[in-house]
Amino acid sequence: MRYTALFPVVCLALLCGAAPALRKAQPIDLASARVIDLTHAFDKDTIYWPTSPSGFELKPLHEGLTGRGFYYSAYAFCAPEHGGTHLDAPVHFAKGTWTNAEIPVNRFIRAAVVIDVREKAAKDPDYTLSVADVTSFEAKHGKIRPGSAVLLRTGWSKRWPDKRRYLGDDTPGDASNLHFPSYGLEAAKFLIRKRQVSMIGVDTASIDPGTSQDFPVHRLAAANAVVGIENLTNLEALPAVGATVIALPMKIAGGSGGPARVVALVASK
Repeated sequence: MRYTALFPVVCLALLCGAAPALRKAQPIDLASARVIDLTHAFDKDTIYWPTSPSGFELKPLHEGLTGRGFYYSAYAFCAPEHGGTHLDAPVHFAKGTWTNAEIPVNRFIRAAVVIDVREKAAKDPDYTLSVADVTSFEAKHGKIRPGSAVLLRTGWSKRWPDKRRYLGDDTPGDASNLHFPSYGLEAAKFLIRKRQVSMIGVDTASIDPGTSQDFPVHRLAAANAVVGIENLTNLEALPAVGATVIALPMKIAGGSGGPARVVALVASK
């Protein structure tokens, strides 16, 4: 997909409102940049946390010809905040912190790094990102700069929308036996406290691993005003460094999260 209209060249460092990306910020010409969709479509098969009492619903308000003879369609939708590709606002796990609508909008536009742990996750569905994984990434690609968005690629999005394969268990109302990879607490501490990243995302159902029952990564991120994005897809289309992620949630006043349309801009070669 490409933007067809001419648009001024935008610098990643300016987009992010923070320190430059790992390497010297490169201009992205929005008229020629590749736009990668990182979002699962919302429909009847959208995966929600097992304890969620409901899922995504789309109901027709009108579909067909009107009394004046022209076609018209409109629908009503209903969905929990947390399911499908969505935002976790800090208030989701930290009282008195930013709600969905209070997050500064520049927080949703960030220089992105993609850390790939597919091989390790394929051998261990409970695998968690380690500090060693992060420092190994940095040895190859450079130090992760403050303000960056870190996206963790586990390969789990290929399992969507098979709930049992994606979550590790599909027992309704029971989240005690889930198995999928995500961030380890020590790696999250390193990224948030040492590298001062502003967003962490993952192609699984949670920024905590499926086995977690007390969600320490969620709590750490929330306490440090770090945005979480869950259930990403198409991370294989992004370079390890050099992309810009745009993760715009539905702006829900007072909300603890919300459905998001997440895309990435990649400069054409």
